[in-house]
Amino acid sequence: MESTKMEPIMKQIKVSKLTLNIGVGETGDKLNKAVKLLEVISNAKAVKTKTFKRIPTWGVRPGLQIACKVTLRGEKARNLLKQLLKAVDNKIPQSKFDTNGNFSFGIKEYIDIPGIEYIPEIGILGLEAAVTLERPGFRIKRKLKSHKLGSSHKITKQESITFMEKDFNVNSGEENDIQRL
Repeated sequence: MESTKMEPIMKQIKVSKLTLNIGVGETGDKLNKAVKLLEVISNAKAVKTKTFKRIPTWGVRPGLQIACKVTLRGEKARNLLKQLLKAVDNKIPQSKFDTNGNFSFGIKEYIDIPGIEYIPEIGILGLEAAVTLERPGFRIKRKLKSHKLGSSHKITKQESITFMEKDFNVNSGEENDIQRL
């Protein structure tokens, strides 16, 4: 009999959440179209986000709603992530992964997403998808008696790349970085 080497349960990586974000830079009709688009893509309620800083040259002041986002968790996040990855041909450059194992990628036009058709009243918009990965026990920081997470339990950049290649068939080779430039 062959012995298969199983990964310990506490070391298994999973998708914690998927956050979709559209920044339009202004309030009004364009922001409402972005909210509607996120609701069509995710089948969840989108929220408008506010600015915290004042940037006079851009006409931005604190409290101004200029973007929207929606956060998905669990199986809904996994299913939508598979669909969004098809829009970028399952290619995510290694430079898009951070040192904590999370990653994000952009979609230039929402019509690239399989199953989503062009909506004339929305027009053409792009969006950003940010994926947060976690292991069992990551929420220990938020309990009543909080503890630090051990360094061996944190997700490294290479572990997250390997997870995405194995579970989602993502190609993250360095040739993607060259093509992007």
